[in-house]
Amino acid sequence: MIEQPQTPEEMARQIKYLIEQLQTAGRKDLLLHAVGVPLLEELRIEAAKGKLSRLLITKDYRFVLTDYGKEVELQPVHKAVYLLFLAHPEGIEFKRLADYRAELTRYYMATAKMMDKEKVLESVDHLINPLDNAINEKCSRIKKVFLEMMDEYTASYYIISSHTQKHIAGSNRIWYERLKVVTLPRELVVREE
Repeated sequence: MIEQPQTPEEMARQIKYLIEQLQTAGRKDLLLHAVGVPLLEELRIEAAKGKLSRLLITKDYRFVLTDYGKEVELQPVHKAVYLLFLAHPEGIEFKRLADYRAELTRYYMATAKMMDKEKVLESVDHLINPLDNAINEKCSRIKKVFLEMMDEYTASYYIISSHTQKHIAGSNRIWYERLKVVTLPRELVVREE
């Protein structure tokens, strides 16, 4: 039986000791089981917060990583796609993008002020068409820009990435939602008013 530590600091020292013992014994499987995947993900986010920069979205739709002193150089269409996914932290399935047509059009019109409205609408139609690869191309370009600015682990919070949710209805029906999300904690997104 483990002696009950009195303070959080003592508890942390005890946990560290036990972790070292499991690692020495080569039992990372037990360590993972004890910690659990949901807590592991929370710890991963907590660890990354120290490295993550705030993302400032200026009035004129410039994207600036303020803590890094770098501007994220994206074309208006990429900014529109990114703004859409930032606005939906719950995620969006690509096959349901047509449900977000009006919102995506608003973002694109705002980021591409000098562009012809007909061209914007045509571009949005390509993006929301599930048979067109345009949305994948735009997400790939966004990912490339962030990967050029930071390491892969940090970039994983800024890019539009996949998140699959399993759903079970009744006893024999299972389906998956293949959501696309930006996992950047929203308290790090700052909009200039």
